[in-house]
Amino acid sequence: MNSPQTNRRRAAGRPGLRLWPVGLVLVLAFLTAITVAGSVFYSGWHLLGVQGIKTERRLDSTTLFDLVKLSFGVVAGAGALVALIVAYRRQRVDEEGAVRDATRLHNERFTTAVSQLGEVSPAVRLGGVHALAGLADDAPSPELRQTCIDVLCAYLRLPYTPEGQLPDGDTAARHEYLALREVRHTIIRLIRDHLRLDTGHPHSWQGHDLDLTSTVFDGRYVSFAGAVFSGGNISFTDTAFDTGGIDFGDCSFRGANVSFERCAFATSPVSFAGATFSGGFVSFEEAAFAGSSVDFARTTFSGGDVSFVGAAFSGSAVGFVSSTFRSGRIDFQDAAFSGGQLHFGQARFEGALVGLLAHFTDCPVIFEGATFADVSDLGRMTAGAPTA
Repeated sequence: MNSPQTNRRRAAGRPGLRLWPVGLVLVLAFLTAITVAGSVFYSGWHLLGVQGIKTERRLDSTTLFDLVKLSFGVVAGAGALVALIVAYRRQRVDEEGAVRDATRLHNERFTTAVSQLGEVSPAVRLGGVHALAGLADDAPSPELRQTCIDVLCAYLRLPYTPEGQLPDGDTAARHEYLALREVRHTIIRLIRDHLRLDTGHPHSWQGHDLDLTSTVFDGRYVSFAGAVFSGGNISFTDTAFDTGGIDFGDCSFRGANVSFERCAFATSPVSFAGATFSGGFVSFEEAAFAGSSVDFARTTFSGGDVSFVGAAFSGSAVGFVSSTFRSGRIDFQDAAFSGGQLHFGQARFEGALVGLLAHFTDCPVIFEGATFADVSDLGRMTAGAPTA
């Protein structure tokens, strides 16, 4: 869940009703009105070239009547100004009351949905998951939406026994596992679907934080394909991917800080094919890929940093085939490649800094068909391995 520091920052940024004392507002309003009227009178005086004011010792009835109308007009204007200020303050109070009512209703629904997640029945838990997702969509503020997202992510982080650790022949345990896995995969699907929505969509979760630290992904194929990670902090740190495959294909990593640090990819394939990395920082530092097909084909690197520092690829075919390295930095320093291959075939290098000071054991690095837009790109690539 959120740290106290995070909660304090959100509380400090939360909008609220802040109204000045009514007496001070009236004084300032009248002073402003007098200043504006004086400015208009002064401007008109000079624009019309007035040299002086004609004085009269006696007022006729017409002039007297005009003075009376002017007096009543000033009083009426003052009253209208007071009424306008009072009406504005009443409207602000009503709006704040509506926000409080919406927040209160949100909290009531939130309590009900969270309690459903703790039920024994898988059907009730699934209902709670969908209720929380719907509640996030209807949240009256980004902070309340983030709270709903945090709870869904926290559910995925709860202690979890994967299929491979179930007791042999325990049918009840397996049924319970399958039911829980269905709930977890529903959460994953809802997160992905909301990240696919355009930024301007009222139900988009782009820009929000996702904390999936130490989550276990297992079971069938898991897909985040087409999701947009823009802004916010996305953490898959220490996550274990033990599935029939993990798909981040066609994802957009745009201005977000995304961590896959120390992840264990005990699955195949691992696909980032067609993904776009533009801005932000994406870290695969110390991640472990064992016997995986790691596909970064047709990936575009355009700004930002992508780090594979200290990552381990064991028996993995890692492909950046037809990828474009346009700008930014991609760093493989101290990464270890053994028993596989690193393929940059047909890749295009257009100024990105690619660091290949990695450790290679029985792992060729292939640049067949790769193109360099500028000779200086060769100097921007630091390599410590043979090429084929």
